[in-house]
Amino acid sequence: MTQADTAAVRRRIVVNAPIEKAFTVFTERFGDFKPKEHNLLSAPIAETVFEPRVGGHIVDRAEDGSECRWARILAYDPPARVVFSWDIGPTWQVETDPGRTSEVEVTFTAETPDRTRVELEHRHLDRHGPGWESVRDGVGHDQGWPLYLDRYAALFGPSV
Repeated sequence: MTQADTAAVRRRIVVNAPIEKAFTVFTERFGDFKPKEHNLLSAPIAETVFEPRVGGHIVDRAEDGSECRWARILAYDPPARVVFSWDIGPTWQVETDPGRTSEVEVTFTAETPDRTRVELEHRHLDRHGPGWESVRDGVGHDQGWPLYLDRYAALFGPSV
């Protein structure tokens, strides 16, 4: 395996929804499947907002009004793909240097008019610097992207 192979986490899931709906649910309802316990704030999360535009952010808003902008929207191409930065470093704190962040690309491919394959690639994890492996292991763990994608798929109801 090359460094690039080990510095990426890839997951895929198929949802029972047309591609447009799969994309819309991912972006507009991100806070419905992101675990509230995944929280960098000192107060409980009231909502997570995915700002649907290049230059937007993914923002956690706490019950006390504080905010954590932990991702930047880098590409927004409905209904085919979205790319956002992962601005959380190995110490699980927000990273303010864009050169030390990774990125997540999510693509949506219609398998049938009512089924969509969703592929997630979290890449360039080595950009986080020393300790980057802990970020890879965290997002690749059952409580990372697999949990997010399982909760996302559940928003479409039981699979057939």
